[in-house]
Amino acid sequence: MFDQICKMIDDCPSQILEQTIQLAVEVAREGREGRKVGTIFVLGDEEAVMKESIPLILDPLQGHPSESKKIGDVNMRETAKELAQLDGAFVVSADGTVISAARYLNADSTEVDVPLGLGTRHMAAAAITLATKSVAVVVSESSVVRVFNKGKIIGEIIPEIWMLGRESIRVRGPYVETKDGGLHIVACELPDKPKEGNGNGS
Repeated sequence: MFDQICKMIDDCPSQILEQTIQLAVEVAREGREGRKVGTIFVLGDEEAVMKESIPLILDPLQGHPSESKKIGDVNMRETAKELAQLDGAFVVSADGTVISAARYLNADSTEVDVPLGLGTRHMAAAAITLATKSVAVVVSESSVVRVFNKGKIIGEIIPEIWMLGRESIRVRGPYVETKDGGLHIVACELPDKPKEGNGNGS
């Protein structure tokens, strides 16, 4: 479903990214305790991400075995939905282990250019992906899910109900759109690959 987004990312762990985005979409759709929930999942380059973040509370995932913290595991997914109510981000390793929750991302945001109207959660996601080789999946309380890589939004998953006009799309530059299961998926268009040749027209 999210192939076009994954194509924008170098060395993309496609299955793990798909599971992460799908979990983010579930959090956006379901909320918790009858209210909308916002959160961030930061995937990959986990050692650097941990160095660029600090715990907001005692880590609720610390001490649990790695095999029970896989993002594809149904129990972990339900746990993540509960923990999404807490402030802070989840850190997910490249192999899909959710290694930490409730992290404050403190990467430098001075070089980040996020579209107006998006808040500190999006700023933090852009900054961490600029400072590390990670991908950030942001759940907005407006039920939109945005994917960041290298400091920029590379994809959005928007509920069809919000797609009344193009002004809700925050992806910059050319993009492609698909629809799937009540979701409107927007992803940056892949840049044209240079044609092979020696550069002199021959």
